[in-house]
Amino acid sequence: MEREIVFTGIGGQGIQLMAKVLAQAAVDAGRHAMLFGLYGGAMRGGPSESTVVIGDAPIEAPPIVPACWSIVAMHPSALPALLAKLRPGGLLFANETLVDVALDGRAVVPVPATRLAEESGNVMGAGMVMLGAFVAHTAVVPLERVVAAMRAALPPHRTRMADANAALLARGAERVRTAQHAGAA
Repeated sequence: MEREIVFTGIGGQGIQLMAKVLAQAAVDAGRHAMLFGLYGGAMRGGPSESTVVIGDAPIEAPPIVPACWSIVAMHPSALPALLAKLRPGGLLFANETLVDVALDGRAVVPVPATRLAEESGNVMGAGMVMLGAFVAHTAVVPLERVVAAMRAALPPHRTRMADANAALLARGAERVRTAQHAGAA
């Protein structure tokens, strides 16, 4: 089985880091993964997209996918073009602080990632909140592997953020678990 995940947003939201961490966590969990990132010339504010393909067997084609299992949208700018790629039954994870969307036949998992990061005192950590929510909802890889991969992926000048990022991952995961329990009640 293969799962294609497209992360989309703008520069400065951690799109590339989210994808890198997920791909590494998948490999660390014994799965196969490919990663392909696209981003504009601007460091912050330009378009940013990254595709991760996770599989049980070696992935033989590059991760340029005509259709995907999931989209993680941190910003609405590129989302309209990507929605055509989302398969029926696919999952859209929307940063509901910035993205407002409803889909026919496709599940939307709203996560107020930016608001939760702001409440935690780290608005730049919205991507970690969303990644934690994505992993908790999909169980595509264990959250512990994501935390370990995040710690390993941080460059030396960002290692001081590792504990805060781990807390943000946990906050996103808890948000999804709480919403799932509320929906089951």
